[in-house]
Amino acid sequence: MAKPSFVQRFMKATGRARAVFGPAQSSSLDHPMTRENQALLKDREADASRWETVKRPDGSTYIVPKS
Repeated sequence: MAKPSFVQRFMKATGRARAVFGPAQSSSLDHPMTRENQALLKDREADASRWETVKRPDGSTYIVPKS
């Protein structure tokens, strides 16, 4: 078996902290994307390409439709 990646070791080591501070993901990290997930990703990328992020002088951001 291949040596676990840094991300896999980190996720295993911080499992308890992630259970308290945020959702823990313990699924395999090296599997290919499903067709359904690929389709969802393409939809989200297409939707995101219709917007642009504008930064205000105070540092806050908002999105507006691309012209």
